[in-house]
This record gives sequence, C-alpha cells and structure tokens, in this order.
Amino acid sequence: MTDPPVTDESLTVKDRHAAMHRTIRQRICLLDVAPGAQLSETALAEEFGTSRTPVRRVLARLEDEGLVQSVHGVGTLVTDADITELSQEYRLRVELTALTGRLDPVPPNGDFPQRLQDLIDRSKAMIPDGTPRAFTQLDMDAFHTLSELTANEPLRQVLERLYFKTKRLWLVRAIAAELDLIAEYRIFLHELEAIQIALQSGDLEAVARIQQAHISMSFTRLLQLHD
Repeated sequence: MTDPPVTDESLTVKDRHAAMHRTIRQRICLLDVAPGAQLSETALAEEFGTSRTPVRRVLARLEDEGLVQSVHGVGTLVTDADITELSQEYRLRVELTALTGRLDPVPPNGDFPQRLQDLIDRSKAMIPDGTPRAFTQLDMDAFHTLSELTANEPLRQVLERLYFKTKRLWLVRAIAAELDLIAEYRIFLHELEAIQIALQSGDLEAVARIQQAHISMSFTRLLQLHD
C-alpha cells in the first residue's frame, strides 16, 4: 500500500498532514526510525516541503498515539517498544477485534476478494525468503484491507491506534532472531486463507474470531519470549 505524495499540490492541507502522519508512523513501526531516535522538526519540514507548524501537529498526534515523546531540552524521541508496558494495549486489541464482526459489519464487495487474494499470494511468496520488514509491511497492508469489513469508525480508529502502537513488538523480536520466521509466515498465511473461506460463506463474525485468535496467539508467543 503506497501513500500519496505528501507534497502533491492536488491534496488538501488536511490530506497532506494525514499523509505526513502516515509516512512518519510507518517509518517508526518498520523501525526505519529506531526507538530512542530523535525526530527533527526542521529536517521533517524541509523533507515534506512545509513549515514547522504542521510538523509539530503531526508529532503531537504521534505523541498522543504513544509512538514518540517530547523531552524537555532534548526534543522529540521515538518511544521504546516494551511488551510489559504495552501488554494492556495488546489485550485490549485482542478483545476489540472480536467486535468488528458484530458492529456495523460490511460484506466484501468490489475488488475486495481480489485484493485479499493478492495478500494471500504475497504471503505465500514470503515463506521461502521473506524479511521481517517486508512481512511487517504485508501485515500492515492486510490490517488496512481487513479493517474495511466494519463501518464502525470509532472502532476502526481505536484498533488502528492499538495496532500501530503494538506492531513494533513483533518486528523487534524478529530482527533479533528470537522468532521462527518461517513458522510465523505460515501462521499468517493460514490466517488469511481461513479468512478467505469465512468470507466466501458470508460469516463476518467468523472472520473477526479468526483475526482475534491470530492476535492472541501472537501476543502469547511474544510473552513467552519475554519470560
């Protein structure tokens, strides 16, 4: 999934700010910007072709989301990804995911089946030699796609916030070679295939339960590594 160019003249100010937020958030969650790294308002303003004021607003939003913190006399730093500190958020994510099949569910239409199949094909190709970063990008794309299955906007917003706040936990462990990556990739592929079958039968609650189980099992594996 590719974000639109932040400097595109056709975008509204709101759209440009949203695109800037998505871009910086993705860099943080893909560890392109490591925990503890400092984010320069001046450098970001220059990169995105804007003043420092909208950059400050974006950084304030990221701080509210728990991805950065403002330290007096130092600047804006990327937060650490610690499973002990984020365990409550992870458990909440598990519980709320089940609601996507009950609160304003949206049956797949249009090109959704093909986009899901594309994700499955990418997942299959990932198994032999995929990298943790590439897998995380695939997981992000799958998250955004599957979030379309509920029209409950408050629920979608909360789940998106929780997703990006906790996602780095997996990538940190994967890069440290503490996870069996082939097994992780296969588990994800099985989840997508099970979701595809559930959608073909029109069972959106089953889709939500499959996602919930996957998130719960992933959390359990991360906790076992932490212990």
